[in-house]
Amino acid sequence: MKRFLLILCLAVSYFGTAQNDFTNADAKELVDIFFDGFHKGDTLLMRSTMVGEVTLQTAYTDKEGVPHLNTGSIDKLLIGIANRPAEQKWDERLLDYKVSIDGNLAHVWTPYEFWVNENFSHCGANAFTMVKTEDGWKIVHLIDSRRRSSCKTD
Repeated sequence: MKRFLLILCLAVSYFGTAQNDFTNADAKELVDIFFDGFHKGDTLLMRSTMVGEVTLQTAYTDKEGVPHLNTGSIDKLLIGIANRPAEQKWDERLLDYKVSIDGNLAHVWTPYEFWVNENFSHCGANAFTMVKTEDGWKIVHLIDSRRRSSCKTD
């Protein structure tokens, strides 16, 4: 009987942890949900993918060639998306997904092109850092780069 209980406990433990594994597809899906909300203007859907306080940053080089790192507010981004005019279409086209996962930490790199009303605006890359929380996997940091040159559309 003890042997049966030990085997049962090991099986439950194995299958219980196997179901909690976060895969590359899961990480990609979290990013896709974020951008689904972004494109629809659904800030609640976007918010569902994030922890309460997300670090939001942008790395860019100004016209004089000086590099900058801007730290912004996720709340201001969400307000901007919620207040976007209905006739203005923002289309962030993700070109690839590079995923790395280690335990309760994941990172997704997504090169992109950004279009406004079918007109090319800029390109760059997004880097999402995700962690496993009590509420599931969530985005804790989002940094992007932005440039107008050396893009695929050039």
